[in-house]
Amino acid sequence: MWKLSELKRASANCSRTHRLHTYHHSKSIFMKLIYILSTAALMFSYTLAMGQASVTLEQQKKDSLRRAEDDYRLRNDWANLKRFESENNQLGLPRKGEYRVVLMGNSITQGWSDMDPGFFKGRSFINRGIGGQTTGQMLLRFRPDVINLSPKVVVILAGTNDIAGNNGPTSEEAIIGNIQSMALLAKHYGIKVILSSILPVYDYPWKKGLNPVPKIHFINTQLSKFAQENKMIYLDYFTPMADQKKGLQSSLTYDGVHPNLAGYKVMEPLLESAVRAAMKK
Repeated sequence: MWKLSELKRASANCSRTHRLHTYHHSKSIFMKLIYILSTAALMFSYTLAMGQASVTLEQQKKDSLRRAEDDYRLRNDWANLKRFESENNQLGLPRKGEYRVVLMGNSITQGWSDMDPGFFKGRSFINRGIGGQTTGQMLLRFRPDVINLSPKVVVILAGTNDIAGNNGPTSEEAIIGNIQSMALLAKHYGIKVILSSILPVYDYPWKKGLNPVPKIHFINTQLSKFAQENKMIYLDYFTPMADQKKGLQSSLTYDGVHPNLAGYKVMEPLLESAVRAAMKK
């Protein structure tokens, strides 16, 4: 017969054994859960890293291709003379009674046709803007893209990429000289000239800290004087588009440099008025 005290001890031992078994069983389940979660986390991190690596690799390929294209153009066609070669050949000389107007410029001119194509419908406006170009590049392609097309009027909008240093540092005097050279070439061939002001820029998003405001003011002032002295039209986009800091009004741009549709809507009647004035000269 078991004594009462022995029964109590046996019951206590049995209880401790049960608790110990339960503890080890719970610990085993907990450790398995930790393993599963850790494995899942590692798999997620691996998948994420592989995805990021794939995106990075794809971007690297695109960047490499772009650099190769830029390097080829730099060595073989710095002014991008090939860009409009085919279009120019197809265009030929103006038809009888055609009052052709060529817009020479950079991405601001190029983007105009994309942003508001309706503005160009029914007008003999020929867009010869190439994004990123400086005045030196435009001067080199001025003959094939302007003079050889025999327009009545050329509208030159250039200079902001020089200030931004797209092809390295360029002085204000060099920028003005390149624009004046284009204008004088056009005048020599009987083409009416409209010299556009550089649009307001407070800071270039791709190259900050250049303080373009005083440079733009100086160049625009000199272009205005040159136009007056040579009986050309000066087209002032700057004044109606500038904000209090002499940058481009936020409602007229998407990046502080290039006009949005509202910006082009401000420019369009100014351009039309300048073309009419040029035709009368």
